[in-house]
Amino acid sequence: MSVLFTFPGQGAQKPGMLHALADHPETARTLAEASAALGRDVLTLDTETALRSTVAVQLCLLVAGVAMARVLAAHGAQAQMVAGLSIGAWPAAVTAGVLAFDDALRLVELRGRLMEDAYPSGYGMTAIGGLTRQQLAALVAQVHGPGHEVYLANLNAPRQIVIAGAEAAMAAVAALALDHGAQRAERLAVPVPSHCELLETQARTLACAMDQVALARPRIAFISSSLARALFDGRRIGADLAANMARPVLWADTVRHAWERGARLAIEMPSGSVLTKLTAPEFPDGVALSCEGARLDSVVQAVREAGA
Repeated sequence: MSVLFTFPGQGAQKPGMLHALADHPETARTLAEASAALGRDVLTLDTETALRSTVAVQLCLLVAGVAMARVLAAHGAQAQMVAGLSIGAWPAAVTAGVLAFDDALRLVELRGRLMEDAYPSGYGMTAIGGLTRQQLAALVAQVHGPGHEVYLANLNAPRQIVIAGAEAAMAAVAALALDHGAQRAERLAVPVPSHCELLETQARTLACAMDQVALARPRIAFISSSLARALFDGRRIGADLAANMARPVLWADTVRHAWERGARLAIEMPSGSVLTKLTAPEFPDGVALSCEGARLDSVVQAVREAGA
């Protein structure tokens, strides 16, 4: 039986998330390394005001994920697989040993800046619950057009899908969705149109930067949430990381792939528990847990027992 560590994406952030990390030497080490690589105190990034920035959000999620995985590893609680949603793929790759933490910090800072500079306002993401992919795609097709761009972005569950695009276009799709039986339409705390072709240019720029860093074969299985399959070549994973901002997320298929590879325990790194709720239905005879709100010793014991 294998253990899967999952790493959340943008939208899971919350004020104080770095300050709330486990009081542990590995946490202190991770925060110190991040501050040194970025040239500023990383603990200044998790305030309510700072988290209005895409750059700060993505860095906080990277740091939090790496710190928690290191804390668990220090207690002998290690995963055999990792997967991350969007920016979550980056701490997953660091945890798998694909790229160095300091390189990830610099690349994620660039990633966030590219996205933020390209779409400083007027764009974002909206979650639609209760419709299938086919139903929602038909509604998106009715709205999408020049200056009114909107796309399917995150396929989180069979009836939990996120759209990305211009504010007016998303609002129009949300209204249509509710008229056609959707249970909810919620604007997410994501100010950029992630996981669609609007970010193709930015993804290519990030890929050029990725070419300048060392990438290694993963020590454990790295499952791409853009492809919903495991990747084992460092350069292939690097290309996947660079491109994922412009590719749809296939989260349900990703965790189903982990299940098929033998994962029976999924542990979500901070912050939040969104992935735990999305993963649980794909683990019918397994367990999905969130680190947030759980005792460290309980999480460690669960991982040790599952990985034994």
